[in-house]
Amino acid sequence: MIGLRTGAAPGRNLKEAMMTAVRLSTLLVSLLLFPGTGAPAASVSAVEAPHVMHLASLEWLPYVGPGLAGDGLAGTIAASAAKQFGYTVRVDYFPWKRAMQMGGEEAGYAGYFPAYYTPQRARSCYFSAPMGNSTVGLAYLKSEPLRWEHVSDLGGVRIGVVTGYSNGKEFDALAEQGKLQLDTSPGDAINLRKLLAGRVKAVVIDKSVLRYLLLTDSTLFPQRQRIAFHPNVLAELTLHVCFQRTPAGQVLQTKFDEALRHMDIVKIENSYFQDLENKNPGELK
Repeated sequence: MIGLRTGAAPGRNLKEAMMTAVRLSTLLVSLLLFPGTGAPAASVSAVEAPHVMHLASLEWLPYVGPGLAGDGLAGTIAASAAKQFGYTVRVDYFPWKRAMQMGGEEAGYAGYFPAYYTPQRARSCYFSAPMGNSTVGLAYLKSEPLRWEHVSDLGGVRIGVVTGYSNGKEFDALAEQGKLQLDTSPGDAINLRKLLAGRVKAVVIDKSVLRYLLLTDSTLFPQRQRIAFHPNVLAELTLHVCFQRTPAGQVLQTKFDEALRHMDIVKIENSYFQDLENKNPGELK
């Protein structure tokens, strides 16, 4: 058979080549005019599939968490914004310091969130526009009232903090100078258990996080009436995505910020917490 093919007449080869060219031209026109037919399914899906914005985060309920619908409140806002420019959001979870490292430095990630704005972080990433707010203050036991007016008044108080968190400009400055007695741990729930056990006198925590944990954590719920949030606030901080400081990161920041401008973030937040309260009526204080 090899001999027959190599010995075929030149005219026949030319005719077959012309017929093949016609068939290919017809197929090409068909694909251009009717892209939904005749093309392999994998090729079409690859073209139509949205881009993925890969973010690193921590479990910080109710803002972000793998067990929450939409990866939590901040996750829902991020996904809603990304959808407007053809992206989906994928979130990987780590302890916070690891999340900052992975999202801020590792290839394959766009950034990390939700992050408080700090000048130090701004030098290493592109901050998005605010995607929400965080009221940071001190939780304490009602049986042991906490009296303070200025952050400097807290110098003699043993305070639980989460490793890697920013807790407001003045608090962070005094902490860096060694003027505060800090007890670190990897998460807010652990700090609240330390508070209940008397190992710390106060805990730095976001007000919404405290509200959520006292409602949903089975070990904290029975003790919820013992804990209060101090009316003196440490900081009102905005929440952001910290995009990698690369050309690609800057492009995503610009698109993300534009999307946020067309969103009613307060409405999304109110709806989220209303749903939470409806599921647990009378338990949130």
